[in-house]
Amino acid sequence: MHNLVGDVSSAARILPDLDGQALFIRNGKGPYLYDDQGRRYIDTALGFGAVLLGHANDTVNGQVAAALADSASPSWAHVREHAAATALAAHTGALSKVIFTNSGSEAVHLACRAARAFTGRGRIAKMAAGFDGWFDDVSFGNVGSAEAAFADGQRPATGRTTLLRFNDFDDVERLFAEDQDIAAVILEPMLANAGCLMPAPGYLQHVQQVARRHGALVIADEVLMGFRLHAGLASQLAGLDPDIASVGKAIGNGVPVSAIVGKPEVLAAFEQGKVLRGGTFSGNPLACAAVMSTLGQLDQLDYPGLVARGQQLRQAVEAIFEAQGIVVSTSGYGNVFSLWPSRQAPTTYEQAVAVGSAAFSQALHLALREAGVLVMPSQYGRLYLSFEHDDAVVEAMTVAFKRAAVKLAAQFASR
Repeated sequence: MHNLVGDVSSAARILPDLDGQALFIRNGKGPYLYDDQGRRYIDTALGFGAVLLGHANDTVNGQVAAALADSASPSWAHVREHAAATALAAHTGALSKVIFTNSGSEAVHLACRAARAFTGRGRIAKMAAGFDGWFDDVSFGNVGSAEAAFADGQRPATGRTTLLRFNDFDDVERLFAEDQDIAAVILEPMLANAGCLMPAPGYLQHVQQVARRHGALVIADEVLMGFRLHAGLASQLAGLDPDIASVGKAIGNGVPVSAIVGKPEVLAAFEQGKVLRGGTFSGNPLACAAVMSTLGQLDQLDYPGLVARGQQLRQAVEAIFEAQGIVVSTSGYGNVFSLWPSRQAPTTYEQAVAVGSAAFSQALHLALREAGVLVMPSQYGRLYLSFEHDDAVVEAMTVAFKRAAVKLAAQFASR
């Protein structure tokens, strides 16, 4: 009998068996993971975006170990928390106030609480098919749900959450004409968990403009994309001016840590004790040490080079499948992108549902795993690159994709 429900504590970790064998990871280093049989894989899940410096970064691990030796849970204010907040705020512009949490879901939940408190309104608008955490309020309308595919004039809503159709300019206007109780719109720089759907030119700016016109705040959910494209927020890089942002994953290189960053006036109610916040482990010494060490390294690294390597990989993958008679496209950025079995990558969730193929994605996962590369098996999955994915690693990935494409050709070739 297994005591662990479903073999894992997070459903995202569930993988299909390969030749009757389940996969259990023993350890990781740099761009690689090693299973309990000693087999080595190039990792492209990377803690679902958390591992940007590579697995088991020596500097981060050293600082976290020192914090652990000082006490993992000292209860009271400790010497690392202010320093970590200062380090984070130095990268987030006008969002200069920080509250640490333990997970991205907690951070989004706290950001929504802040927006409700500041505006006095009750409802949060989120992108249909977006993933903003697993808490009840914002898990409404997640990818794969019936609500996510709603048609015009049939907007799903609860007392605390309503949905927006991603990349639909008119739907933003309709939403605010219908509902005067919206505290904030929560948006991602791209709709990552629906397969890296890219925003249409000007779309996110339009959402921000309409929200502001109606007195609603803008929350940038940057748990996945924050610090991925540069040492800061992707939304600010795109010219947005959010009121609050949730961050996590990459700010600690895999050590559990998240935070909200916000404009001082928006988060003032927390400082005044008017709005509840808590968490025994929020802002703990290990998390704060990881933040300081990770951000210090990211400031020195070549983001354009990393993105360029990923762009080259995307082009190579498309050409590899084309040579085997399989039409594919990619969406996203060089260091985080999705693969689609279609001539054009989708830009709406409706298109994503139409062109995505669970069978193709699972077959690709198994073929690549056999060739020594781990990718997500979902049709909405993503491939990440870390700074440890150098030219040699990317070349090895290219070889693995060639092997996989040959294997998939008999089943999925279009000619």
